Amino acid sequence: MRRFFWPSLRRPLPVFLTPIPCLHVPVGRIAAEFIVKGCKMGRGRFQALPRHASSGMIVFFPTYARCTAAGWTATVAGMVTRPLPERSRRRVLAVAVLRRLLDLDDAQVESDVFRRRAEVFLFRRLAGERIRITVGDRVIDAGISDRSGHFQARVEFADGFAADSAWPRSAGGATVEYAGTTVDGDPDSGPAVTATGRIHLVEETGTSVISDIDDTVKVTNVADRRELLRNTLVREFMAVEGMPEVYRRWHDAGAAFHYVSSSPWQLSDCLCRFLGAAGLPAGSMHLKLFRLKDSTPLGRLPSRKRSKRRTIEQIMDDFPARRFVLVGDSGERDPEVYAAIARRRPEQVAGVVIREVPSKASRAKVRERLVKLARRLPADSFTVFQKPDELADLQSLQ
Repeated sequence: MRRFFWPSLRRPLPVFLTPIPCLHVPVGRIAAEFIVKGCKMGRGRFQALPRHASSGMIVFFPTYARCTAAGWTATVAGMVTRPLPERSRRRVLAVAVLRRLLDLDDAQVESDVFRRRAEVFLFRRLAGERIRITVGDRVIDAGISDRSGHFQARVEFADGFAADSAWPRSAGGATVEYAGTTVDGDPDSGPAVTATGRIHLVEETGTSVISDIDDTVKVTNVADRRELLRNTLVREFMAVEGMPEVYRRWHDAGAAFHYVSSSPWQLSDCLCRFLGAAGLPAGSMHLKLFRLKDSTPLGRLPSRKRSKRRTIEQIMDDFPARRFVLVGDSGERDPEVYAAIARRRPEQVAGVVIREVPSKASRAKVRERLVKLARRLPADSFTVFQKPDELADLQSLQ
């Protein structure tokens, strides 16, 4: 397949349609004391301000809060963007390249699925936007978006926060929703942009599942680049048969979930909606910061394994007393990444679970590769499966 580079597009492309927010539940009233320590940027949905040519949005990335000596700490992050104008040259060029790359006809280009998915890659990141977030009756300054449109704010709250949360505790922990708003000093600038975000409260001890997304819980076919692009941009997302049932069973047994994937951050809203529709447990989401100028158009969605390893180890550092089950697939480098982490952190890794998927390599070679990795780990700590019904209950993996 021919690869198309866009040498003239030195910045990420703006979105041309506004995504549907993945959270719709009203924010509850929460009595808690917050302290903001540093900021960077955020993403959420917002309606256009008159000073902008078209509507924009804020998208918040699903995150977690961890227990500290003073109570709880969470990092709220996201991105502020503005869609490209409908007749923007960059937008027209981007759609034309994707159309040729995927060999799409007129009906596919005009389809609701393609427009919703392509839109999240066709935007301009907005710098200098001040964001405030609201949890219950508390209003927090989350700082100003940087030149890439992102912001990040560290938030600390008192220990009574969890007890006062609007979301009751479940087996997998409590969940708190918050609202975000853009702030403009000009009273004539029009309505502020608003969005919602979610924080998952994760206890100090217990079991966490760190899961890949593509070809682990969602059918993507990463091994075939054309199919990968079609499954990302043209087709409705589809869950791997049987995985929602397995994950719900683990969630009911008390597991918290962290989704660590090489999918780009731009798909976070789409993936949130997919998880909910498929019946997969909600959890924090850790995706790749992806820009079209970094590669061929979506042609190399998977990030380097070092980046994924660092993200997983950061989660483990935040929860040193928890046990982790690492779930991925054989299509990319999940087995090698997970095995390396398990060797370095045997006291934290309860098990590695790999879904065997078709690849360019023969099945014999894939099996040989997985057997070699399994030999480096304690017996029964490296599980390979093809059908989810082969997986044991969570307790058996610990």
